[in-house]
Amino acid sequence: MGLSNPYVVEHMNALFGEERADQLRQKLSPLAPAERELTIVEELCSALGAQSGRFVLPFRFRDDRGSRTSHHLIFVSKHFRGYEIMKDIMAKESSTHDQGVPSFEYNPADKRFPLLFALTRPLDDLEDALSQEFAGQTLTMKHIYERHSVGRPYIERNYKDALISLERKRRIKADPPADQRRTSTFGDKVRVIFPRSGGR
Repeated sequence: MGLSNPYVVEHMNALFGEERADQLRQKLSPLAPAERELTIVEELCSALGAQSGRFVLPFRFRDDRGSRTSHHLIFVSKHFRGYEIMKDIMAKESSTHDQGVPSFEYNPADKRFPLLFALTRPLDDLEDALSQEFAGQTLTMKHIYERHSVGRPYIERNYKDALISLERKRRIKADPPADQRRTSTFGDKVRVIFPRSGGR
């Protein structure tokens, strides 16, 4: 509401940047309320992240019925380590985890509708994304995590699970391979070799 309020134009322009704020005001006018909310959060995160390459992480809170947003918490850090710590905290507070991937939302209603969330497969999506983005490259697990996780809902454990799964499916090679590591582990220094074809 503040974006179109003439009494706080100065504050809104300072928050988003005058040019971005003007563009956002035009963009919002034809949108439904839910779309407006997501658009504002997206633009706010982009504006904050654009300043000195900072790391930005949003978390949404729903009301008791789960039908409306109560508020958003937006964390900003200059360093990946701070981003990583807060991401782990927010992940633990998320009300749902699909295939172990946190929703970054606290919604009291989520627990009443578990079937709806079981239908999504975000870890499968991560496997495909890694195969495509890093095709033909060799990187350590830690480098993959640091390069790919920013701005995405995945936490470190999700990357290790996805890489273990890709290795089992022979869509990647790992050095050292699974038979030379402890069962179901994928250490930070394990090197991952992605085939040029993306493993397909």
